[in-house]
Amino acid sequence: MPNTVITTREVPIATVQINRPEVRNALNDEVMDDLVRELTTLDDDDAVRCIVLTGDERAFAAGADIKQTFVTATPVSMLKQDLTSKWEAIRRIRTPIIAAVSGYALGGGCELAMICDIIVASETAQFGQPEINLGIIPGAGGTQRLTRTVGKYQANEIILTGRRIKADEAKAIGLVAQVYPAASWLDDAKALARTIAEKPPVAARLATEAVDLAWNSTLDAGLEFERKAFYLLFATEDQKEGADAFVNKRKATFKGR
Repeated sequence: MPNTVITTREVPIATVQINRPEVRNALNDEVMDDLVRELTTLDDDDAVRCIVLTGDERAFAAGADIKQTFVTATPVSMLKQDLTSKWEAIRRIRTPIIAAVSGYALGGGCELAMICDIIVASETAQFGQPEINLGIIPGAGGTQRLTRTVGKYQANEIILTGRRIKADEAKAIGLVAQVYPAASWLDDAKALARTIAEKPPVAARLATEAVDLAWNSTLDAGLEFERKAFYLLFATEDQKEGADAFVNKRKATFKGR
């Protein structure tokens, strides 16, 4: 049986590819378990400073595997799957993650992309939360993260109609950071990852954590964290390296210390 997730290290970046092309990379328990394992392993590797999470040209992830998951599901069976802990484990990854989307990112696939720190897309990408068509609602953060990203009224329209959003519209409403040509989308995503990987990794991790707090906490709590992180970074070797490089007009070399 082929691996449901393929990891490729190109230090200082790594690519994690969902690999179920026969079902457009639909998410099931095995995929989620493998994603948690691979992403956690990379997060523990100091040599990896940015991760690209992707699928293939046809699909990032077309949603949950409906045949395996939903056809005979009951409240008890869904609770036993303990899906929340798996999604939370991915959310807690501190290494910056770029979701590189080509083709479908629907339902759980869209929710998986929204857990990441940055979403970039091929011009062929399509996003959506079509759970309403199955008699349910998004169950892995879609109602919350989509609303925080695009606002209440856009989110309600997307969720209640179940419609698909093309890449250009996704960028226009703030769901996607960049739209890349179909011929180069993955290379462009990796180039972005390498740019981020050149930055001081401690500062990068604290920056993404601070931005997440803007979603998940109050303004006062976010500002308090930002101030503490700002001051803390002056104790790092990378801060001294960055300042010296700026003053002496040279390229900084950050070591993660």
